[in-house]
Amino acid sequence: MFYCGIDIAKYKHEASVIDMSGKALSNSITFANDRQGCEKVLAIFEKSEITPDNIVIGMEATGHYWLSVYTFFLELGYTVKVINPIQSEAFRKMYIRQTKNDSKDSYIIAQIMRFGEYSATSLSEENIIALRQLSRYRLALVDACGDCKRRVIALLDQVFPEYDKLFSDTFGKTSSELLLNCPTPEDMLAVSTRKLTNILNKASRGRFGKEKAEELKDAAKNTFGIAFAKDAFSFQIKQLIQQIIFTEKQLSELEEQIANLLHETNQYITTITGIGDVLGAIIVSEIGDINRFERPNQLVAFAGLDVTVKQSGEFSGTKNRISKRGSPYLRRAIWLAAQRAAFCDPILSEYYQSLKARGKHHLTAVGAVARKLCNIIFVILKENRPYLPIPPKKSQNLS
Repeated sequence: MFYCGIDIAKYKHEASVIDMSGKALSNSITFANDRQGCEKVLAIFEKSEITPDNIVIGMEATGHYWLSVYTFFLELGYTVKVINPIQSEAFRKMYIRQTKNDSKDSYIIAQIMRFGEYSATSLSEENIIALRQLSRYRLALVDACGDCKRRVIALLDQVFPEYDKLFSDTFGKTSSELLLNCPTPEDMLAVSTRKLTNILNKASRGRFGKEKAEELKDAAKNTFGIAFAKDAFSFQIKQLIQQIIFTEKQLSELEEQIANLLHETNQYITTITGIGDVLGAIIVSEIGDINRFERPNQLVAFAGLDVTVKQSGEFSGTKNRISKRGSPYLRRAIWLAAQRAAFCDPILSEYYQSLKARGKHHLTAVGAVARKLCNIIFVILKENRPYLPIPPKKSQNLS
């Protein structure tokens, strides 16, 4: 049996091949991140009479650069394992005298394959990769949209500081339409009350009319905003509002695509309280194959929700924090779900309230709920069944 370790980089990768005793067949080789580069590795295999049946290939999940190499060898029938960089880092510490460089890394990954001390990512389902891509893309769009909104608020604070009190939602349909047409107080004063009324009436579907238009004009007339470089502010606000509207339309289309794909992939994740289509897609895609986790605490650690304990000698820290070592996307999704489940799920809500009653901070209690939620997710995905919350005993006695 042979083992090949591939250290992934953006443009060039490094590969090392060892036999069952751990001896390297040759010096590590550098190959380009393309088909010709991968065929260079195949040539090494052929020279040593290595076939898909007698070798295991391992690589780290480094960014997205490993996907093409993974697909290339997988389609040729090779056994390919993708490991978390944290695992290889722990194994690397065994080689104290070896310095950190690419050729050493590929050799260490090959040794990890030989010893089998790893939990590999399974990417057999195409839907999982698709969900992961779409879910991460959505998070990027959400962050970009939020950034645009913060910039609009910063601009309005300078030219029209009273504006945030005029609408309950600055980026609601009516307010957005108004800012597209009249982004500054001067623009609002420049149009007639009748035209301003028409803009508001049409955008709000009759909710706002002349009274709101007069309120806006009065606020614009008495604004405490700056009175210079108005054209520059007006131009920025208009463009940012256009960008927000466009991004929110994209998000709506994207979320529909994600929901359809999730329902084809997993039917039960959304039965868990606090987890809808969007969070469900992130959780399922980031976890991948649940069978690579033997116990719930392994999933908790993978999400980076496990608690770190600071200890030195007889000292043991009391202010412990979550490790944040695992997938940031998974951690973010489970944390958001836990914030809702802490108040809506009969089991988790009771647990949250018990922690609060003991004097725990809200965030500490939510973190504990998030870990409980990880356990629930583990069971639901392992057993492939819907979640059925059991009401607390107090509720059962009342009924």
